[in-house]
Amino acid sequence: MLAKDKVVIVTGAGSGIGRELVLALLKKSNKVIAVDLRQESLDELSKEVGENENLTTHSLDVSDKVAVEKLAEEQKDVDVLINNAGIIQPFVRVNDLDYAIIHKVMNVNFYGTLYMIKAFLPHLLKRPEAYIANVSSMGGFLPVPGQSVYGASKAAVKLMTEGLYAELKETNVGVLVIFPGATATNIAKNSGVEISMPSDGSPKQSMQTLPASEAARLIIQGIEKNKLQIFLGKDSKFMNLLYRFNPVFATNYIAKQMKSLISR
Repeated sequence: MLAKDKVVIVTGAGSGIGRELVLALLKKSNKVIAVDLRQESLDELSKEVGENENLTTHSLDVSDKVAVEKLAEEQKDVDVLINNAGIIQPFVRVNDLDYAIIHKVMNVNFYGTLYMIKAFLPHLLKRPEAYIANVSSMGGFLPVPGQSVYGASKAAVKLMTEGLYAELKETNVGVLVIFPGATATNIAKNSGVEISMPSDGSPKQSMQTLPASEAARLIIQGIEKNKLQIFLGKDSKFMNLLYRFNPVFATNYIAKQMKSLISR
């Protein structure tokens, strides 16, 4: 579908990839419904955009099922749903991870995505042409030590999205799952996670990250080309191939890369 002159809802719209998606979609003459937990981030976005009747903002917790359903009742004419909102976990092993954090990560990443889909899909099915794009993660297809529960939540998003694609093949609704690698966003800060970067000259310190604006461009391109999967960044593309070819080697490789980030 052509991502132009449509009504698009973007979650996690206040910063990072979500913010860049909003800006890019507005340039294509779309009407954008920007959703984010933090009202201050939405206020900053509105200030940057300036006077624009094509932008509306909603402060909303996507893990709040009732609030999501209320939004869907208010916004029935949506053509594209982009589920971008997500959080990571602290860099600790499963054995040291509190249940409260486990529940929060699953509620935001998986259930938040599910609630948005369940609430908006009946309306999307009534549109002439519609699309659902869900942001998973490189950690959704590759085990990342210290982010095991985050990865599980994103793996759930991956499989649910692919199942949804199969279920909706004969309908007007296209489906896309997105696997970002390292991207220049504030996800750690927004998740309340502190990261102690290594000072030993290891690869983590010089890791190249994909600009959020480029990630947004590629996501919109994926929607317009009716893709099922897109891998964002050289790292995501490389690790996808490596994991398919040799999952044990790939797992050991990423474990070595992540070792210095995991709290002991």
